[in-house]
Amino acid sequence: SGAEYVLLGILLGPQVSGLLGRTVLQSFEPITTLALGWMGAIIGTRFYLAELVAVPGITYRLAFVESLLTLLTVFGVEMAAMTLLGFSPGRVWIPALAMGAIATASSTAAVNMIGERLGKERERGSERPLLVQLSVSTTVNAFVAVIAFGILLSMHHPDPYVMDRPITPTEWMAIAIGVGVVGGSLFYLFLGSEQHEDRLLIALGGAVILVSGAAAYLSLSPLVVGLFFGIILVNTAENREEVTAVLESVDRPLYFVLLVIGGATWRPSAEPWALAVVVLFLAARAAGKIGGARLAARANGALPVLGNDWGQALLGQGGLALALAINYQYQQVPIGSGLVFTAAVVSVLLTDFISARLMRSAVVSAEQQNGASESLARDSLAGESLSGEVS
Repeated sequence: SGAEYVLLGILLGPQVSGLLGRTVLQSFEPITTLALGWMGAIIGTRFYLAELVAVPGITYRLAFVESLLTLLTVFGVEMAAMTLLGFSPGRVWIPALAMGAIATASSTAAVNMIGERLGKERERGSERPLLVQLSVSTTVNAFVAVIAFGILLSMHHPDPYVMDRPITPTEWMAIAIGVGVVGGSLFYLFLGSEQHEDRLLIALGGAVILVSGAAAYLSLSPLVVGLFFGIILVNTAENREEVTAVLESVDRPLYFVLLVIGGATWRPSAEPWALAVVVLFLAARAAGKIGGARLAARANGALPVLGNDWGQALLGQGGLALALAINYQYQQVPIGSGLVFTAAVVSVLLTDFISARLMRSAVVSAEQQNGASESLARDSLAGESLSGEVS
């Protein structure tokens, strides 16, 4: 996840050494905006329709139910906790929803690692169902997290006073989606069939700068705009694989810069109850992921295939959680920005080292449960056959 770069940024920032002062950090805002838009575009490239339609519908149903249950669980717990602490419900819903969106995000790194180690070998003509479900779930988690965060910024958006009436949250969300769709369409028209890597890099850089800069100017989320930019691009461009490779080749350097800047801009919360809110965030997220995944599988009859504990494989947070928290800071939301960022950093640090182990444990548990179910089925069939012979 690169959480160590956040710690490096904290050490360099005004809170510790002061090597990166406020003025210097403000000059880095364009780089931060570019990195957020770039990450959103990479998430968008996962939504290639030709591959999505090949996945059974129940897989998406499980993923969306688990995502929404996690979001609502964390949102409800944080709302209740901060309201009991004496804050107005008319204000605490903003950091509560931000933490709910952050909690929904799950790491794709652990899925890729376990998938490579197991080789995704085919059993009885199909891929391991749990690995397929986890791959889809992390993608849906990212989509729900980014969209929920975009809705938050649309609802808590200052009025620019350019019309006779205030622009509604629905219209702000439509504007964010429209910027991404138009940006992806323009790139397709100009360089949709380009194969040269250097030209693609320059063109993609310019396109992401354009759409993410427009999002920042309009006080919208570059992640949302970049998401729909990537979706349009991957489904229209003839050079889909080349575009994806170029985006991924620049992702990590930009991401590490984003983390350093985010750590430097972090301001710790001075409230004595901040630690309790962060602990509640961790507990509510674990309950939402594990409990939501189990409820979704039970309701759809998928527990025998996925296992009782498949939700624990989604506990790893990953980089998107930090990106959402950094985006929350840079949107200058005046409510709990330090608290939201602290919750994200603590969660990433705690889950980063154990996410692969949790995922491997879930895979092994599901396979053992599948093996036991198949053994019982074989014994039942053998019993029926023997009863027929005796008759």
